[in-house]
Amino acid sequence: MEYDHSTFISPFTWRYGSEEMRHVFSEEHKRKLLRKVWVALARAEMKAGIVKKEQLEDLEKHQDDIDIDRAAEIESEIHHDLMAEIKTYAEQCPIGGGIIHLGATSMDALDNADAVRFKEALEIIQRRMKDLMDALAEKIEEYKETPTMAFTHIQPAEITTIGYRFSQSLMDLLDDYDDLVRFTSGIRGKGMKGAVGTAASYKELLSSSEMDALELEDEVMKELGIMAFDASTQTYSRKQDLKMISILSSIASTLHKFSLDFRILQSPPMGELSEPFGKKQVGSSAMPFKRNPINSEKIDSLARIVTSAYVPAWNNAALTILERSLDDSADRRIFIPECFLSLDEMLITEIKIVKNMGVHKSATDRLMNSYGIFSATERLLMEAVKRGGDRQALHEVIRDESIRCWQDVQEGRENPLRKRLSENKEILSFLTKEEILSYLDASSYIGEAVRFTDKVLSRYHQAK
Repeated sequence: MEYDHSTFISPFTWRYGSEEMRHVFSEEHKRKLLRKVWVALARAEMKAGIVKKEQLEDLEKHQDDIDIDRAAEIESEIHHDLMAEIKTYAEQCPIGGGIIHLGATSMDALDNADAVRFKEALEIIQRRMKDLMDALAEKIEEYKETPTMAFTHIQPAEITTIGYRFSQSLMDLLDDYDDLVRFTSGIRGKGMKGAVGTAASYKELLSSSEMDALELEDEVMKELGIMAFDASTQTYSRKQDLKMISILSSIASTLHKFSLDFRILQSPPMGELSEPFGKKQVGSSAMPFKRNPINSEKIDSLARIVTSAYVPAWNNAALTILERSLDDSADRRIFIPECFLSLDEMLITEIKIVKNMGVHKSATDRLMNSYGIFSATERLLMEAVKRGGDRQALHEVIRDESIRCWQDVQEGRENPLRKRLSENKEILSFLTKEEILSYLDASSYIGEAVRFTDKVLSRYHQAK
């Protein structure tokens, strides 16, 4: 089975995701994990006195001799992929081949192997998230006191800081990371429970042994490095898959939000941020001047793949009939690897963006000059009221002047609000002109943004 670009191959085969993550979900690695389960089972059965030492040693000797071509050949005849791998392995093991999979059902091997590789994949995601949080924390520290316009309803609002804006994403990533670590540490396999989860086959197999079925299961799972569910049907509960996809989807949501905001802030009318752009990078086939935020757009696109996986994961958890139905098999082969590879690509890309982003102070100053003074009118109003002014009357004065000046800004003229308010007689009856101009300096109107940012950074440092 050799595939090239003359036939359909998944973009995840070569375009999205790292080689490391692709390896985890490769067919070769899957089959090595299956053989790891079978060797662990044989070792436990040897301790129980059922399997001979030379049989186990034969299995260990050929444990990594994966032959997918031969397995595919057998599968084309018997139409059972796991039995095809068992037969392939048995052909390679003249001494131990006859005891491979002894007492087990297919999902004893497959579900435990899946749990092991899901744990491996989750640990890759953890490392990527730590790298992203490190990069983001560095930018937050650098820009936590840099004022910029905040926007609500995509309209200029009050003043925030660039670092405080980024800290929202770091806070969400920290929450996601906590959930991810907690889930990864508790991931479980089916255990060795047989055809419908009762371990009847193992109990029968061990009837003359001092080891019982639960002890056998403990031996196997200890070697695999994961825990077993207390109860199962023929499969482990697909609620575990649902929880896993939910956590990955939450991480994707955090990245999507950050990337969507980045795309908006890279738009020339704002222009505060920009993605790294290569010297020979082409922005558009038609418009040579374009610098499109293609990396952030890719992240948002892949996020839709991750979140769409929640539906089949939910269906698999809710719609598996009684002790087992096979309607979860095909979709799990597709959506789980694609979900991990999508998120892997998203995180790798986001790390590059954050580390190499452009932050353009001139654009921030332009936005502050045009719109910042409008938000600073709130502090002017509060100070005038503290000095004896009528809040409602002064609010109307400032509102009327602001609306007139907003028209100037909309038509591309310099904002005259500073001049108009500093010369307004009603306001001058409470503050001097110099005081009015001071209170209209929006750059210092950031409230407790720096302290709030430091709280997020403190949590980040504690988590390291």
